Amino acid sequence: MKTYAGSEIRNVAVVGHAHSGKTTLVSALLHAAKMTPTLGRVEDGSAVTAYDEEDVARGTTMQNALAFAEWNGVKVNFIDTPGFHMFVHEARCAMAPVESTLVTVNAVTGVEPMTERVWKYAEEFDVPRAVVINQMDHPRAAESAGATLAALSERFGRQCVPIQLPIADGKGFEGVVDLVTMEAFFYTPGGDGHGKIGEIPESLKEPAQRAHETLVELVAEGKDELMEEYFREGTIPEQHLISALHEAIREDRIFPVLYSSGLANVATDHLLDFLKVYAPAPIEREPVAARAVLHTVAAAAGGPGNGAAATTEGQSPEIVMRKVDDKEPLSLYVFKTMMDPFAGRISFFKVFSGILKNDGTAQNYSRRTPEKFAHLSIMQGRNAVAVTELHAGDLGAVAKLKESLTGDTLGDKSHEIFFEPVSLPEPAMTWAIEPKSRADEDKLAPAVHKLMEEDLMLRFFRDQQTNEFLIAAAGQSHIESLVNKLRKRYHTEVTLKAPRVPYRETIRGRADAQGRHKKQTGGHGQYGDCKIKMEPLPRGGGFEFVNDVFGGAIPRNFIPAVEKGIQESAARGYLAGYPVVDFRVTVYDGSYHDVDSNELSFKMAGRIAFRKCMEQAKPTLLEPVMSVEIEAPQEFAGALMGDLNQRRGRVQGMDGHGANTIIRAEVPMSEMLTYGQTLTATTQGRGSFHMEMNHYDVVPQLIADKIVANAKKPAGEEEEE
Repeated sequence: MKTYAGSEIRNVAVVGHAHSGKTTLVSALLHAAKMTPTLGRVEDGSAVTAYDEEDVARGTTMQNALAFAEWNGVKVNFIDTPGFHMFVHEARCAMAPVESTLVTVNAVTGVEPMTERVWKYAEEFDVPRAVVINQMDHPRAAESAGATLAALSERFGRQCVPIQLPIADGKGFEGVVDLVTMEAFFYTPGGDGHGKIGEIPESLKEPAQRAHETLVELVAEGKDELMEEYFREGTIPEQHLISALHEAIREDRIFPVLYSSGLANVATDHLLDFLKVYAPAPIEREPVAARAVLHTVAAAAGGPGNGAAATTEGQSPEIVMRKVDDKEPLSLYVFKTMMDPFAGRISFFKVFSGILKNDGTAQNYSRRTPEKFAHLSIMQGRNAVAVTELHAGDLGAVAKLKESLTGDTLGDKSHEIFFEPVSLPEPAMTWAIEPKSRADEDKLAPAVHKLMEEDLMLRFFRDQQTNEFLIAAAGQSHIESLVNKLRKRYHTEVTLKAPRVPYRETIRGRADAQGRHKKQTGGHGQYGDCKIKMEPLPRGGGFEFVNDVFGGAIPRNFIPAVEKGIQESAARGYLAGYPVVDFRVTVYDGSYHDVDSNELSFKMAGRIAFRKCMEQAKPTLLEPVMSVEIEAPQEFAGALMGDLNQRRGRVQGMDGHGANTIIRAEVPMSEMLTYGQTLTATTQGRGSFHMEMNHYDVVPQLIADKIVANAKKPAGEEEEE
């Protein structure tokens, strides 16, 4: 395998809405570059980047996959990303290691919700974008392509300008007209993807000339020397136009629009040529911001005046700019982890600077451990291709790193920096997960943690309040794919159910009661007697216990037993088995027996007194109320607020965020368990939300009655007076 320098590499994320043909297009590009003998198909699992059994079974990409093509002296690294809304967070992760994106758009359906989402990701990461209007072989593509181009301009601005025109009519998609060179390329559908240069069809000559002039004008805008040349010559010479267009794409001044058909393998060689000529190389990337932790610096004898700074490790980090260059110290960023049943953990990384050699060692700055890079490789789908070294800007992979995980930075031990990990939204849905058997219970946690290394959107934790194991993911399909992987890959069977809402119980009134426990069974008996007062505390007050006993009515050594008995009963609940909170208990009187009194007796007396007080103190249920923040396009704001009202939510405010609206509200947790599905349906997958615990509030009586009726009865306990 040839070693490529940073100037000979193109890193491209292929993104877009689900079923816009991303995986098929990547397969066609690899076939056109003669990297594969046949054109891979998603349907039969032969597509290079659709190797996961779950991807093939569902017919959709659910995780990022890498492939590369060697084409006319350059290596193009592709990251094929999911477009289904529940897995589109993977596309966000793909923005960190690339210098350009191909946004695929279905020629018939046009701009769709995830098209806008991935465009926003690329914009946020300042990654240049090119649009590929794909699936031009569809019977209705020729008549829909114009409307799709207009929609692109409307959504993303006039910078979306074609650099090709499709040669498509009733006979199908035959090729493209290159608006830079003003040449036509003709293809055989289902062929090898290599076109033949020919004359521009007569019907396209005039539209091609107009489109060429529009492109030239847009490229020249804002560049005085180009404008002068354009006005002087009436055009821009081809070589000047090529270099100017490359610069305009790199600077996000132009988003070129191309046409292709991955399924028919038409115009794919021209797309590869475009990536070679116009896509930015890694070395053209602006220096990458990183954090450098300040280490202790000893001040010289002359003191601070000599310019030395005495700082200690752990202080606020400084920002350094790391240039993508072989001469810089080695630094690399792990952007993906994959668990392979044979090779184990495979780490995918981007070499941001320096040269990484096979069997070389790099320091993991995040975990303070060295890692050896044995069997360095680049990935062609699931197959590893061995390489001897990787230069700055390249993407690589290595198996069996000891501790490195996604988001870690590694490199030269003496030049410690940290690249910021990609931030992801919080999972939208949480489910309780239960192993089906004792054997499954032993395997569950290790298996889930391996899946969490692959997928940063997963969360796995135990609810301290309900003692359930919970798993959080982006949605129903995400959870289902997890369960399937647990079963097939790790032979772990689990059951999913909706998580329990951690309700609480409290009191709204005062009460006074006596608890007496007396038992005589021969020999020493049991005797404990206490009188307590109970009163409510403000919300969040927890539990307070006050000892107000005077005159030795209850010996001091038995007071803690009374408190323990009350706390144990409070933990079991009174109305529906939920813990009782926000109350104060004052023990003020009682009696004891010199022989029969002991700690157990007074603990039982405390329990009895607590139950009697609860009968009088107007017990009620409390429910957790969440702070919810929803972001969605403005046109859905009314429907979303109406839905929140039906969920007993209280809207706290709204803000504009570009074309989106951010709605802040407080909503009971019980009403938000399935909100992710509703939001997706309401906003066509274009909305997102985040929520966190805010406070507890009283449950309305009608709902409380249902909760109490449905609650399991706590185990009875024989208590005697």
